[in-house]
Amino acid sequence: MDTQQNTALTRALAEVPGPLPTRGVIHVTIPHTERFTVVGNHLAQHPDLSCTAVGIAVRIQSLPQGTEVGIKALAARCKEGEKRIAAALRELEVHGYLQRIRDRLHGKKVITRTVFCDQPTALLHPRSRPAVEARPQPAASAAVPVRMPAGVHVPAPGPVRVPVPAPAPTAAPPPPPEEVPVAPPAPSAPLFERRVPPPTAPKAPRRPLPQPSELTPELVRAATTFLSDLHRHAPQFTLSEDDVRRLVPGVAAWLERAARPDAIRRALTDDPPQPLRHPAKLLAHRLTELLPPTPPGVDDLATLAARPRVVVTPFQTCDDCDRAFRSPTPGHCRDCREARAAAYAQAAA
Repeated sequence: MDTQQNTALTRALAEVPGPLPTRGVIHVTIPHTERFTVVGNHLAQHPDLSCTAVGIAVRIQSLPQGTEVGIKALAARCKEGEKRIAAALRELEVHGYLQRIRDRLHGKKVITRTVFCDQPTALLHPRSRPAVEARPQPAASAAVPVRMPAGVHVPAPGPVRVPVPAPAPTAAPPPPPEEVPVAPPAPSAPLFERRVPPPTAPKAPRRPLPQPSELTPELVRAATTFLSDLHRHAPQFTLSEDDVRRLVPGVAAWLERAARPDAIRRALTDDPPQPLRHPAKLLAHRLTELLPPTPPGVDDLATLAARPRVVVTPFQTCDDCDRAFRSPTPGHCRDCREARAAAYAQAAA
């Protein structure tokens, strides 16, 4: 029986503008007009949240205000069990999306309020409100033009005499008030602590590929053979000639440290990501990060063997009183020996 095809999706795919990508996902975007929720990419593509936590966050964000979002309430709505839902809620609480607050009502009843924030990073950097432009106010002394009806004679203003007041006796100006230093307000603690570095944070430089102490022809030949034969054991690790030439010093460093070829192959090809797009980069990363330590030399082993050994005196059982005491040879304890010596001395006297 043939696989049933979705003809509606095929027609929608034909209307996607531009050339289609050769691999990866192809988005068929249809604008929503009702029943939709806006989800930020900071949540949908969060690098440290599991897919279960992202799905639970989207489910909580889509629920109306006042809906129960406890573990049992979510387990009744979702297919996940209570343990997975509890773990997802803890992840959201660690990364600032969820917060549980215990509050006491007037009747001495304690309730738990669940607060969900769809964008916790905005609480760390609140947007500054735009300053309101002050409108220019007209001056109090500004003259307002008044229209006069035609035919009315307005006399020209004449000079007006203004009496000049007598100068008052000047007093000494008061001293300026002392400026009291005002301490700056203490910065308030943020509600959520940022645990994920910002995208603009500088990245640590990559460690260079390990190098052997001496790249001999024998090491080069063995490393080249190992890398060229790697695809027979793991087909996804098919390398080009340039990749083999670039990775030879790293494999030579492993061989110089007495690592067996099967152990190297297992460490480099075990549990690769799916799909594997850059096998050479993965091999370079594992050759650098999983480099075994240098094996100890003869002098190091001799120093380890020359360490003084601690001799522990064993326990013995007394032949007379069955008391345990430490002694290299069996016999009697100290009290029994003293009692025997006293008895012998008394018998001799």
